[in-house]
Amino acid sequence: MMLYQYTKEFRYNLKLAAPVMMGMLGHTFVGLIDNIMVGQLGTAELAAVSLGNSFMFIAMSLGIGFSTAITPLVAEADGEHNFKNGKSAFKHGLVLCTTLGIALFLMILLAKPLMFLMKQPIEVVELAMPYLDLVAFSLVPLVSFQALKQFSDGLSMTKYPMYATLIANVVNVVLNYLLIFGKLGFPQMGIVGAAVGTLVSRFVMVVFLWTLLRNKEKSSSYVTNIKIFVLENKMMKKIIALGFPSALQMFFEVAIFTAAIWLSGILGKNPQAANQIALNLSSMTFMVAMGLSVAAMVRVGNQKGLQQFSDLRRIAISIFLLGFLIATVFALIFIICNQMLPRIYLDVSDIENLADNNEVIRIAAKLLIIAALFQISDAVQVTVLGALRGLQDVKIPTFITFIAYWIVGFPISYYLGLHTAYKSAGIWIGLFAGLTTSALLLYIRFNKLTKDLIQKK
Repeated sequence: MMLYQYTKEFRYNLKLAAPVMMGMLGHTFVGLIDNIMVGQLGTAELAAVSLGNSFMFIAMSLGIGFSTAITPLVAEADGEHNFKNGKSAFKHGLVLCTTLGIALFLMILLAKPLMFLMKQPIEVVELAMPYLDLVAFSLVPLVSFQALKQFSDGLSMTKYPMYATLIANVVNVVLNYLLIFGKLGFPQMGIVGAAVGTLVSRFVMVVFLWTLLRNKEKSSSYVTNIKIFVLENKMMKKIIALGFPSALQMFFEVAIFTAAIWLSGILGKNPQAANQIALNLSSMTFMVAMGLSVAAMVRVGNQKGLQQFSDLRRIAISIFLLGFLIATVFALIFIICNQMLPRIYLDVSDIENLADNNEVIRIAAKLLIIAALFQISDAVQVTVLGALRGLQDVKIPTFITFIAYWIVGFPISYYLGLHTAYKSAGIWIGLFAGLTTSALLLYIRFNKLTKDLIQKK
């Protein structure tokens, strides 16, 4: 009976989270398609996309992290039936996210020369440069889309961002096929063709979601008649106060995975390509946990607006439990299929690159065993983080994520990866240590906060 009070929430949690999961998986699926298609060109090209995207991941983490401030504010306003506050949160969030997207694009352009100073294989750097120009520009539509998505999630309208992402995926796959390989009379552009596909698909995503929200009764009045140049200091400060720590939390986590890409590059192009394969597969399972994290943020935000703190705690724990169970299934899949999954990414019939491809598969298979272990830690830490954002508790979780990833995780990755025989596996053992520390400390924080709220009431 005790367990039932948590499991009875599973159906509604999944209903709310599933479209977010699909949308998030859609984002990652764009990366998967890019990687599989580019992997047919060779391991240097795959490593170049990995290096270019490592800069993108850092910028995206700041943009996406910042936009998460919109969801709990809109969810709380929706719980209180306060239209004015909800519209204000959306408007200010959209202005801030679009400005941030432009700033991040310019920052990547300025940071490009760093590639030559990072001890990466030179052939990889030369291939990555033109790819990064176009993909960096796609940050502008991506971060604006993120603002629309977080607003939509806050109103519990999680289906519409999913539709936009699925349409964008179709556009991306078609353009990749035509432009990477030069089909149907189009120019053969290699990895630059993959960048064009990503850029166009992200503009399609924004236009499609905006059109959907404008035509839906629940959201129409929020997204129309927006006075963009009439901004209030109070709401601006509130979004920045919530958004900046959330952006830092995401940055600390994404940056350690990016550091893993760079450390792998120091080991060579094959370890870097293997790292990219394992990272891409792990990020797909992580997006499922991210969907549950958004569900936690929305439901906790609603319960906070209603002042129902006992229900808030019970609902949040039911989401943590669901995340734990799903992550266990993914862990088993990674262990059982660790030899098979890396083969999807490479042309195993290519005799010329046979030795390179076999080495990449061998390293990636080993990394997937470690990735299986941290599935559970990763799912727990991201769902608890979502619940804490719903409570609008962001400062201490930011400090926790910094300690977990950069005081615990990174030194272990650096030492085991570059100074022991563990090499690539050592880098991933550090990731596992960071994620596990984060999961434990964040849960302790959530446990204390919710018990205090219940006692006070």
